[in-house]
Amino acid sequence: MTMPRSLQIRLAMAIGGLLILLWATAAFLTAAVLRHEMNEVFDSALQETAQRVMPLAVMDIVGREETGITQRLATFRAHEELLAYIVRDAQGRILLQSHAADPAMFPAYDGPGFRQTDTHRLYNDEALQGSIRITVAEPLDHRVAAAREMQMALGLPLVVVIPVALVAIILAVRASLSPLRRFRQRLDARSVRDLSAVPTEDLPIEIAPVAETLNGLLNRLKAAFDAERSFAANAAHELRTPLAGAIAQAQRLRSESSDPATRERAGEIEVTLKRLTRLSERLMQLARAEGGRLRLDRNADLRDVARVVIGDFIRTNPPGRIALDLPDTPVMSDLDPDAFGIICRNLVENALRHGSETDPVDVTLTANGRLIVENEGPVLPPEMLGRLTARFERGAASADGSGLGLAIVAAIATRIGGNLVLESPRPDREAGFAASLQLPAAQVVRNPAPAT
Repeated sequence: MTMPRSLQIRLAMAIGGLLILLWATAAFLTAAVLRHEMNEVFDSALQETAQRVMPLAVMDIVGREETGITQRLATFRAHEELLAYIVRDAQGRILLQSHAADPAMFPAYDGPGFRQTDTHRLYNDEALQGSIRITVAEPLDHRVAAAREMQMALGLPLVVVIPVALVAIILAVRASLSPLRRFRQRLDARSVRDLSAVPTEDLPIEIAPVAETLNGLLNRLKAAFDAERSFAANAAHELRTPLAGAIAQAQRLRSESSDPATRERAGEIEVTLKRLTRLSERLMQLARAEGGRLRLDRNADLRDVARVVIGDFIRTNPPGRIALDLPDTPVMSDLDPDAFGIICRNLVENALRHGSETDPVDVTLTANGRLIVENEGPVLPPEMLGRLTARFERGAASADGSGLGLAIVAAIATRIGGNLVLESPRPDREAGFAASLQLPAAQVVRNPAPAT
């Protein structure tokens, strides 16, 4: 039999089993001691009965006019006689007997003291130099019944007390393990990017070393991830200047060269360098999304950020290519405006790059802080939608892009407690693609009461 994996069940079973074993042992020993004491009391009753009846029997027998006559004592009222006795002379003739005594159950007299047959416990005594002898008998069934009742009196409470004790043990063990459950809940509530230490102040000393080891592992993982993000951000930042210089040199080479093949080759180099520049910018954004501070101590109107970011796209794209819909009331949020700008820019660039080249991209910011970016295009299968937030995943293999835009937005959404929702086709449409994200919007007090 394998032990259950639950520590709570193991402790409850171990303590409950030990309790039952100790209780049963104590009950058995108590029953043995009580039975011994009970036998001593019953033997004393036999002896007391013989010693009380003997003087009366002697007076009655000595005062008789006739000898050798058996006299049976009458009973005043019907009752169960547990002790029976007979009085005999030296020749074994019965001189006196109790009303329920059966001579057949009395063996031949063999001297004073206790005797026992298969059915009775006996006590013999004598007087007048052995001429008058008394034997008192008690059925062994009486003692067995008394012992059984005593054992039942000791055992029956176990039927009630042990289940109650087991329930109490389970509740006590559960209460004792509550700090461990709280530790697990704290750990389970962490986001995938929260590697800070979990509080361990209320943990038992037996579990605290395990928690401290886990916190040590989290700290080492956090240091490793921070180093990775720092390297990516620093590398991308350091690449910007040489890339800009290389792009300028390629542009100069293309403008100064008269050879068409050289000019074409310089153009290809410029395109590649610009793609590498965009990739470095996305790497910096990803490092910011995974490690930077995204929530501030103050609120800002997200509409202003949306106007600036979308305005840049409107100026660099044909008229009517982007439609921006903003609410009339402020959309206040403690989200870092730079982070919101990264979200808007990546979602809009994704829509422009992978959507229809003629239909407009609809950008909507609702009053409750939900950002929705929609574009026309072919319907994407569900399995592809599930992969779009992975790093370097492109919706179409031939599409130009880094494959990091939606991964950056998903990373920011996770850290701010939101959920990036991707849908294809668009809601209430037969085709297209929609990306929506609920932003942490603050409550805006409208029409406040005048101060008094």
